[in-house]
Amino acid sequence: MAQLIGGLGASHVPSIGAALDKGLRETPDWKPFFDGTVPGRAWCEANRPDVAVVIFNDHGNAFFLDKVPTFAIGCAEEYRPIDEGWGPRAIPVFAGHAAFGWHLVDRLVESHFDPMIVQEIEVDHGLQVPMELFFGRPETAWPVKIVPIFVNVIQYPIPLPARCYQLGRALRQAIDSFDSDERFVVIGTGGLSHQLQGSRAGFTNAEADRAFLADIAADPDRLAAMSREDYVRLFGSEGAELMMWLVMRGAMDREVEVRHTHYHLPASMTGAGMIVLENRAA
Repeated sequence: MAQLIGGLGASHVPSIGAALDKGLRETPDWKPFFDGTVPGRAWCEANRPDVAVVIFNDHGNAFFLDKVPTFAIGCAEEYRPIDEGWGPRAIPVFAGHAAFGWHLVDRLVESHFDPMIVQEIEVDHGLQVPMELFFGRPETAWPVKIVPIFVNVIQYPIPLPARCYQLGRALRQAIDSFDSDERFVVIGTGGLSHQLQGSRAGFTNAEADRAFLADIAADPDRLAAMSREDYVRLFGSEGAELMMWLVMRGAMDREVEVRHTHYHLPASMTGAGMIVLENRAA
């Protein structure tokens, strides 16, 4: 059967992709952030996963406010980078794992989820940026196949944090029951604290961000028990994206080892972070 070898978390700030495109990795403003992500990429190079399940939200590019599924599962053979207004980025097309996508949908329905099934869609920076942070920018092909899970954290009502955590548990059951010898990672994306509009535009919360990075490993039940309003209050309206990390954490064992954690503030008015988790050996 397939094996889950790690849970990864990363911010998907669009300016990170722009910095990579413009060759700004070594500039004073960006070097502290990118230096802190090197161990995450090194972990992926050392452990060589075959498949990445990426939990992220579309930002009004493939879905718009007139049609926003709460949860959508990618079952496509490939996913092209979408044009977010400046042309598609110069990165390879993402190869999909349609077989696992369909298997996941089936297992989710058995677990009382009713996801939207997506067989053709383009993906924005929500998926692109974390993939590049963990796997670099390949010239021709990404080293993993992907299965995207879209979560609505844009249009209210957004799902409960506890529901995202439950989705992660169902995802783990799907991985454990998939007839394959492939090695999986689950990547939770989004955040950390930021708010882009309203009276708190520019809001960040470094204290809450650091506490989240600790609790996502040690006390995920506390994070899952929080309300949606708690996430907005602590992390900002767009910082509610952090609920998507709970999908990743729900897929992991209760006891985990933290192999890497990184925090940087600010990255384009956003607290930015990374974490690498492994299940604790018995």
